[in-house]
Amino acid sequence: MDYGKISLKRHKELKGKIEVAAKAKIKSLEDLAVFYTPGVAEVSRQIAKDRAKSWDYTNRSNSVAVISDGSAVLGLGNIGAEAAQPVMAGKALLMKEFAGIDAYPIVLATQDTEEIIKTVKYLAPNFGAINLEDISAPRCFEIEERLQDLGIPVMHDDQHGTAVVVLAGLINATKLVGKKLENCKIVIVGAGAAGTAIALMLAHYTKDKADICAVDRQGIVCSIEDKLKRKICKATNCKTISGGLDRAIIGADIFIGVSAPNILKQPHIKKMAKDPIVFAMANPIPEIMPDDAESAGAKIVATGRSDFKNQVNNVLAFPGIFRGALDAKVTKITTEMLVAAAEALARSVKNPMVDKILPSPLERLVVKNISRAVKAQAQKEKVIRI
Repeated sequence: MDYGKISLKRHKELKGKIEVAAKAKIKSLEDLAVFYTPGVAEVSRQIAKDRAKSWDYTNRSNSVAVISDGSAVLGLGNIGAEAAQPVMAGKALLMKEFAGIDAYPIVLATQDTEEIIKTVKYLAPNFGAINLEDISAPRCFEIEERLQDLGIPVMHDDQHGTAVVVLAGLINATKLVGKKLENCKIVIVGAGAAGTAIALMLAHYTKDKADICAVDRQGIVCSIEDKLKRKICKATNCKTISGGLDRAIIGADIFIGVSAPNILKQPHIKKMAKDPIVFAMANPIPEIMPDDAESAGAKIVATGRSDFKNQVNNVLAFPGIFRGALDAKVTKITTEMLVAAAEALARSVKNPMVDKILPSPLERLVVKNISRAVKAQAQKEKVIRI
C-alpha cells in the first residue's frame, strides 16, 4: 500500500487534519454578550489583577504548543518551516485523539537559537506546556535547557519521548532474555538528539552501571574535548577504545540505532553476546531489516515502523507525559517523571513476548497509565504550581 500517495490525497481533501472547535455556542445576543463584549471584559480584568487566573478562565490548562524550526524533520532533514507544518499538525492530532489535549502546531521562520528562545518565551503565556519538535542537535539541547525557567513544562520530544519508549522496551526485552539492563553492554549508533537522550536515560536508570558505547559517523564517541559530543560522553564509558561499529559491537547485548539505513549487517549481530536485542529505529528504512536481524541470531528486534512488530515510536510516550504534566500542574518535566513514564509504559504490556515488548499506540490505557505515573511522581517531587 502506498501510504504516501494516500496521505497526499487525504491531506488535500481535508486541507490539513486539524481544526479549531468552539466550546461555547453563540445562539443568541445574550451568548454574544457573555462570551464576547461586554462580558469578557470582566474576565480580562480578573486576569489583569492576578495573572495566575489565566489557568482558570482560559484553555491554557489543557493546551500545548508544538514548536519546530523544521531543521531535523523525521528522516527528511532540514526541510524548513512550511514543510514541517504537516508533521507538527500530526503531533497535535495525536495529542487530541489520544490524550484530549488541545495542541497547536507552530513552525518558526528562523533557525537561530536566540530567536527561537525569545519567540517561545513570548508565546508561553498562551499555553500550559511546550513541546519542542524536530530541532537539530546540538542547538536543541541549549534551547530546551534555557527554557526550563518558564514556569511551564518544556520538553523536546525527539530526545525524551524517544528515550522513554526505548527504556520501556528494554525493560521488557531484557527480562525476556534473562538479563539485567544494568549488566548489559549497549551500543548506540547515532549521537544526535535521540541518541544522546537515550544514552543519558539509560545511564541514569542503571545508575551508570550499564556499559554504554556511542558511535557516530566518525566512530566511537570518546573525546570529552569534543564540545558537540560532551553531553553524550557523560553517559558513556567506552572512552578507552577506538574504531567504529565493527569494534564497538563485539560482545554487545543491545544495539540501539537512531542513525541511518542498512548500517548494521548480519556479521555485526553474530559478534554480539548471546540472545542479542536489536532496536533498529532509523526511518523509513531501519539499520537492518527485522528478518535479516533474526536470521543472524537476534532474539528480539524492534523498529520505528508500524508495519513491523515491536514498533518503538514516541507516540507511545508524549501524549501521556503531557497529559500527566498538565493534570499535575507541573512547572517542569524531570528525569524521574520520564523514568516513571517508561516504567508505566513497560507495565502496560501485561505479558511481554518476543514479538510484543511494547503496547500498540491504539491501546487507550497507555495514556492513562503514563499520565497517572507522571502525576504521582510530580506530586512526590513537588514541582507543581501552588
